[in-house]
Amino acid sequence: MIHRIQKITFALLLLSLIGFNLQAQTSTEVKNQPPSPLYRDPIYDGAADPVLIYNRGAKEWVMYYTQRLANQQTPGVAFCYGTAIGVATSTDHGHTWVYKGTLKLDNFTGHNTFWAPDVIYDKGVYHMFVVYIKGVRSSWGGDAKLVHYTSTDLWNWKYIGPMNLPDHNIIDPTLMKLPDGKWHVWYKDQKLGSVTMTAESPDLEHWKAEDKPAIGGSAHEGPKIFRFNNYYWMITDEWHGLRLYRSTDAKSWEKQGLLLDKPGKRPEDTPTGAHADVVVSGGHAYIIYFTHPGRKTHQDEGPLDKDGGYTYSSKRTSIHAAELEFQDGTLVCDRDKPFGFYLGDEK
Repeated sequence: MIHRIQKITFALLLLSLIGFNLQAQTSTEVKNQPPSPLYRDPIYDGAADPVLIYNRGAKEWVMYYTQRLANQQTPGVAFCYGTAIGVATSTDHGHTWVYKGTLKLDNFTGHNTFWAPDVIYDKGVYHMFVVYIKGVRSSWGGDAKLVHYTSTDLWNWKYIGPMNLPDHNIIDPTLMKLPDGKWHVWYKDQKLGSVTMTAESPDLEHWKAEDKPAIGGSAHEGPKIFRFNNYYWMITDEWHGLRLYRSTDAKSWEKQGLLLDKPGKRPEDTPTGAHADVVVSGGHAYIIYFTHPGRKTHQDEGPLDKDGGYTYSSKRTSIHAAELEFQDGTLVCDRDKPFGFYLGDEK
């Protein structure tokens, strides 16, 4: 009888230890989860087109984004114009983001529009390529150009000039240095049917554009290139999810499936994901994207208000993070799946 009681006691102890370990694992998983949403702009509530880069001097992560004027009453789509580049920083590896203001890109006269930057680091200098449109508009349009700035601290920027690319109303740059030793840029060309074109440069100042699309087909925007699991990957925004492409040389691209094309279940993470950045850190690929949580679909702007303007609910945006996973030779993303999120320090 005593021997049997000892066996039962041991079994209960073993189950208790197993339960404790499972609870510890669950706590760790929850602790490493990013918040949902990851970030909302506290001034205008219209953070869109995010891009992240590590500040080596301040040892913090920096998020730049198009600061749409979502909570302002404006005619038409004026809330998407006159926009500055918003800045948020994180000192806890991407879990908490604090709004720091906007970049002063004041080399142009008057009130102008800046959209969707990309930032890279090369030889001790940060380079930003950002969309510039003269003035503020209330309907879609304007002659968009890509302009170049440099900085040593990610806050004070020196204007270098426009990129010498075709005058084609171009937006949404993404850059990478390839094994050929040259920098390459991909961007949306709105005069060629809104496809992705590309150009190369030996020094980030003198660019030679290709005369054929890097990625053609139906219209899209927001290309983003990254390297992960021995492949180059490109993501584009088709406005009903993000299209994935795969390549072994970043020149010939194979079309893959859609990412973030189904609404998520996390707070604010609906409907589909839009215009994303991807950060590869610690062997993980994290996709950082924005949503219109007040809309039924990404392009459904809903009913107008009594003055003929878009409602605050339809304009506001949220930034989110999810993990990309390599499966069967491609990338997949379950935006509802728990994952550990950690943006490591970079050198």
